[in-house]
This record gives sequence, C-alpha cells and structure tokens, in this order.
Amino acid sequence: MLVKTKAIVISSLKFQEKSLIVKCFTLSSGLKSYFVRDAFSSRKASQKIAYFQPFSILEIEAVHKNKGTLENFKEIKSAVPFQSIHTDIVKSTMVMFLSEMLHHSIQEEEKNEQLFLFLETALTWLDHHDEISNFHLILLLEITKYLGFYPDLSDIDLPFFEMNEGIFTVFHTSTALSEHETSLFKKLIDLKFDNSQKIFHVIERQILLKILIDFYSSHLEGFKRPKSLDILKEIFS
Repeated sequence: MLVKTKAIVISSLKFQEKSLIVKCFTLSSGLKSYFVRDAFSSRKASQKIAYFQPFSILEIEAVHKNKGTLENFKEIKSAVPFQSIHTDIVKSTMVMFLSEMLHHSIQEEEKNEQLFLFLETALTWLDHHDEISNFHLILLLEITKYLGFYPDLSDIDLPFFEMNEGIFTVFHTSTALSEHETSLFKKLIDLKFDNSQKIFHVIERQILLKILIDFYSSHLEGFKRPKSLDILKEIFS
C-alpha cells in the first residue's frame, strides 16, 4: 500500500557498510521501520543521512506492506526544517536522549495521532527557544498522557506519590517517592514549556529525571535505561 504521511525519526541504525534501518513514528500508521539501501554510497549521501537525525520531522511517501517486515521509502523531504535542534549541542544531546526514551517506550504499530501532533508541536517549540533546561522533563511527563500512565491527580494534595499505582497517597510505601521528591514532582506537573525553565536547580533536575525514568520503567514492560543518559547529565551538570 502506498502511503503519504508525516514521520518523526526515532532512531537509525547502520546496516552493513552502506545502508540504514530507520525507525519512524508516523502520523498515519504509528511505529514503522524502513530499509534505506545505499544511504552511504551516493554522491548525495550526506544530504540523505541528514534526514535521519533523531527527531527529524519528514514528509514521506512509502510502501507499507504491513507484514511486520522492513518497509521502503519512495520519497522523502523535510516537513519541518529545524534551525537549531541538530546544531546546538545542548538541544542535540537532549533530542538524542529523548528519541532513545521513545525508542524504548513506543512499541506498538498503532496510530496515535494525538501523540504525534504533541511531539511535532513540542519539537517546534524547542527549535525556537533558548531557555530549555526543563524541556526534557516536561516532555517525558506529558508523553505519559498518550501512553496511558499519566499520574492520577485527584488526590494531589496528599504527601506521597506511589509510582506503581500512579496515585498520590498518605502512605510512604516501598515504591512511593519521598515527601521531598513528591514535592518536586508536583512542581513539574504544574510546569508548561512556556513557564520559567529555571525553576529547578541542577540536582533537582537530576532527581526528577531519575523519577521519570523509574516511572517509565515501572509502567512499560521491557523498558531499558537510555545509554545517552550519562551524556545528558554531563551537559546539564
């Protein structure tokens, strides 16, 4: 089936010497993996590979066989030409980490149009702003809305957040955050991209990042700790 759709690049893996396997989150069909033959061998190789940087947003025309095998592109062009995301070291490190988080979080070949539109809007915001120190934290928390495990806020005034149940509680169980961690988590819940990006100190951001990774791990089967996490911590230290 010939499909025209927008697609967000989640990951790209070199295959043998000349080719790529590219995983994309598409607007029309959810997660899809594509085989790009001879990506490194043509005269326009650098231009072609540039399409497949983490979180690039593409307009694609592709053949989808929908048999669980690798699909094939027919046409590719940039849908949102970013100005800073792939050239600014902080932003590029951030999107490398976030794309790896999504790589381990979105596992179904299911259409999720609302998640796609949210990511497209968020990445466009990131490209146009410089105060971004909490962007990754806000994004990861917001994504849980679309993955089905956003915190239940009905008892948000209670002192502890229970990670496995995703609720606020009066009891400090073995899987609940401490009162201080819960307080930080509540602050994060109130943040939007346009709020002050300087509300947290470095150590507080590191605490929140660990909380979010643990939260993902407790709700997503087979979730893996991102390899780029240490690089991200170094950038924000």
